[in-house]
Amino acid sequence: MTHLKIGDKAPDFLGVDQEGTSHHLADYKGKKLVVFFYPKANTPGCTAEACDLRDHYAEFKSNNYALLGVSADNAKAQSNFKNKYEFPFPLIADEDKTVIQSFGVWGPKKFMGREYDGIHRTTFIIDEEGNIAQIISEVKTKVHSSQILG
Repeated sequence: MTHLKIGDKAPDFLGVDQEGTSHHLADYKGKKLVVFFYPKANTPGCTAEACDLRDHYAEFKSNNYALLGVSADNAKAQSNFKNKYEFPFPLIADEDKTVIQSFGVWGPKKFMGREYDGIHRTTFIIDEEGNIAQIISEVKTKVHSSQILG
């Protein structure tokens, strides 16, 4: 779905998290960055995915990774989601879909025979220099950290 490929420069995004803090790609230079896009806070698949990442957060940190979740939910919904499950990473409230569209993960979806536009659950691993090192479009929500960490 996304127009981006491994080796491409990652989009120079600017997103604002649940606390109102800005996040730019440049903030993560020198770290590996996991940007995971999910359709909606507090839904079963998104909760399973984010909780799996939370449960392996120490492993991510020890391997020089930072994590950033992104959905089109508003800041209040993101804040509630983060607090309810005690996520140690920020969640971008991308209501205007600027970050979502810059990564090319917004588009037509099908669910139970109904077609609609939405976020395609996709994860991008960005290297220390800001290049896309990996794209995971077939996210396994319950074991997503193993898809990233290997």
